[in-house]
Amino acid sequence: MTRTHIPGILAMAAIVLASNILVQFLFGNWLTWGAFTYPLAFLVTDLMNRIYGAQAARKVVFVGFVVGVLCSLAGTQIMLQGDGFTYPAVTLRIAIGSGLAFLTAQLLDVAIFDRLRDGKWWRAPLASTLVGSTLDTVIFFSIAFSSQLIALEPGNDVSWANEALPLLGAGPVAPLWMSLAVADWMVKLSLALIALIPFKMIVSWALAKRTTA
Repeated sequence: MTRTHIPGILAMAAIVLASNILVQFLFGNWLTWGAFTYPLAFLVTDLMNRIYGAQAARKVVFVGFVVGVLCSLAGTQIMLQGDGFTYPAVTLRIAIGSGLAFLTAQLLDVAIFDRLRDGKWWRAPLASTLVGSTLDTVIFFSIAFSSQLIALEPGNDVSWANEALPLLGAGPVAPLWMSLAVADWMVKLSLALIALIPFKMIVSWALAKRTTA
């Protein structure tokens, strides 16, 4: 690890920490504020990959994973009260889903980006983020809320997330967690497109600075 990797590491740690906090606050009916900060993790990974290579990107991913695990462990020890019940701020299923989704999706992002790095400048960041974000969404929401995986944490009542409702309030009837997942996925896809602008600007600046150094 070199000093040049420190900005990426600090950025990833800050994004993961902020997302773990903001995921507790709702934005509308289907999203949390964390949905707007977490996708930035893919931007950091792709920037490190483009500027410093896949190995540096993987180091940043592992730092984010460690920070996320520590946040989740801390959350499981924080007890909240509501409606006469006491419950942890972060359940075991959410902790498992969050950690596994982050590590798997980010490492896949690194691998896809590395494979496509010699193509057009936008292809690698866009393709890697779209695939990684989709996998992240599927893994996290399935593990955290699906009734089929209740054995992971029998004491955690996820019946609220499996209430049958129209998808996003207007589509076919599906468990609530699927609406949450689709809304989260749509935000990730939108931000993947928007992130191409800062990606191009930062990469151009960093490579120009390296050339003149």
